[in-house]
Amino acid sequence: MTDAPVIGVLALQGDVREHLIALAAADAVARPVRRPEELAEVDGLVIPGGESTTISKLAVLFGVMEPLRARVRAGMPVYGTCAGMIMLADKILDPRSGQETIGGIDMIVRRNAFGRQNESFEAAVDVKGVAGDPVEGVFIRAPWVESVGAEAEVLAEHDGHIVAVRQGNALATSFHPELTGDHRVHGLFVDMVHANRTAESL
Repeated sequence: MTDAPVIGVLALQGDVREHLIALAAADAVARPVRRPEELAEVDGLVIPGGESTTISKLAVLFGVMEPLRARVRAGMPVYGTCAGMIMLADKILDPRSGQETIGGIDMIVRRNAFGRQNESFEAAVDVKGVAGDPVEGVFIRAPWVESVGAEAEVLAEHDGHIVAVRQGNALATSFHPELTGDHRVHGLFVDMVHANRTAESL
């Protein structure tokens, strides 16, 4: 598809391959991004799950943290899952020493809020903007959102906790839709990228 947006997946750590597959299934051209010059070539970016402290440190090491912040501030569509949600938070409730975020969503996030690795679970989640049946969310050492600012829109809750948020061109989920074979959340993000490209071309 010639007008398919080019969407990168930050390929420093985490389930990069699964996101590349899900984006391709949602009609995007998907490619891994590690360096500033690769970031400059994409229309949008997914920040995968993994370990948020490690992703933060590697982003600084690879020289991509500041360019990423600049692109997000300038309105590049970005979608973070699990650790990626933490990376997009303006504030972390319990950060590790030296942990940095990209920011972009006015929210306070609690790391590992749903428990440890052995307490991982799946749950059906109604996500605003995703048509049809609830999304099957995979929660692995997942964060939740303690609170959001006035600009942020809550898209989903689970068990009384916020698990999906959008603010402008930034989208974040506590869970991993890329692990289920259901590509509707990625489709929502691809639609956001399309809309942003259209707005920029006007």
